[in-house]
Amino acid sequence: MIEIRCIVNGKVQGVRYRDYVQVSATNLSLGGYVKNESDGSVFVLAQGIPDALHEFIEHLHEGSLQARVDTVSVDWKTAKKVYDDFSIRF
Repeated sequence: MIEIRCIVNGKVQGVRYRDYVQVSATNLSLGGYVKNESDGSVFVLAQGIPDALHEFIEHLHEGSLQARVDTVSVDWKTAKKVYDDFSIRF
């Protein structure tokens, strides 16, 4: 199983960005989670097939209607723990 670990910077907290990410991931049948970080960024861990992950990265760059995404850093890994669904962590 392949996973990506992403850090998203910009205006991505308090603008329903995590909800947008969860819906996008669920629609692409990805597992993992999204959570806010204390520095104002958002962390995303997503697992799935490479084509779906590439499409998901495009969604991360777009963001919710109120969000402004400045950067998305992506680190590709081999999954050590498999997630069955995609959740929002608080």
